[in-house]
Amino acid sequence: MTDIKSMTLAEISDALREMGEPAFRGKQVFTWLHRGATSFDEMSNLSKPLRAKLSERFFITAPKVARKQVSQLDGTIKYLWELADGNCIETVLMSYHHGNTVCISSQVGCRMGCKFCASTIAGRVRDLCASEMIDQVLFTQLDSGLDVSNIVLMGIGEPMDNLDTVLRFLELVNDPDGLNIGMRHISLSTCGVVPGIDRLAELGLQLTLSVSLHAPDSETRSRIMPVNNAYDAEELFDACHRYFQKTGRRISFEYAMIDGVNDSDEQADLLARKIRGMPGHVNLIPLNDVVESELKPSRRIAAFQKRLESHGVTATVRRSLGGDIDASCGQLRRKAMEGREEA
Repeated sequence: MTDIKSMTLAEISDALREMGEPAFRGKQVFTWLHRGATSFDEMSNLSKPLRAKLSERFFITAPKVARKQVSQLDGTIKYLWELADGNCIETVLMSYHHGNTVCISSQVGCRMGCKFCASTIAGRVRDLCASEMIDQVLFTQLDSGLDVSNIVLMGIGEPMDNLDTVLRFLELVNDPDGLNIGMRHISLSTCGVVPGIDRLAELGLQLTLSVSLHAPDSETRSRIMPVNNAYDAEELFDACHRYFQKTGRRISFEYAMIDGVNDSDEQADLLARKIRGMPGHVNLIPLNDVVESELKPSRRIAAFQKRLESHGVTATVRRSLGGDIDASCGQLRRKAMEGREEA
């Protein structure tokens, strides 16, 4: 059977034509799927015989809420979704003055091995399919009752490690007959997979590229981010400059502040030099404590920010949300995994 929600409107319409149905049926099915229909029986404007035929050929994904945590501090909602195969992923809904942002996962687990991230501790299990990414946005809206206006691909997984599927997700979520969330309201994060950055540059999508940098030099970066052994800091900065030259779009550099590792004045100076010539924005992130990691939050965030600003770099400190609900990416999934192992 085929995952129908991972299909584009054109693909669904073609499939229905092959079944002897008029093309407009494709739009009807597509709209039902992206409104949250979990079975073909819910599609009341389709005939019963057609619904039966669709049920024989296709399946519809729909995750279950395995756990839901709501922050008493700021209303942030963190979901642990259980997928059809029993695997779990995380999604976070955050409210800002400009609207509601959902942070979604692109993989079950992650193989990138960043030392400060809980998502990668158990490694990568599998890639998500496009429907499972759509479902995170769709069912977060339906469960919370809040409209999502912005999407960040910064949850569990490395989007560039599942790029073909991520590109399909972007096409689906951008469709006017679907969730209709524009590219300018989407941010895609990477820990530094250079071929993926170059591919995005060629496509010229109007999304925001966020680079999880976390150190401006290869020596430090390799200590905390194994991806640097494949694409070192120099290659990454070169790719970022190529991206800006090709697209003209500003890059957001994510920088988790780690005590005694990446928070010196010298590293701030080097970072400013490396991004000179492109209007990058540095997002300083107070490190979340991860039990399994020896890395600790920096005590020099304000000084580092001031040093960057002295070089004319735009630098902000990310507002910490959901601090009382397993804020670090991957922590809620990891707790669930440990619970299963103990059961």
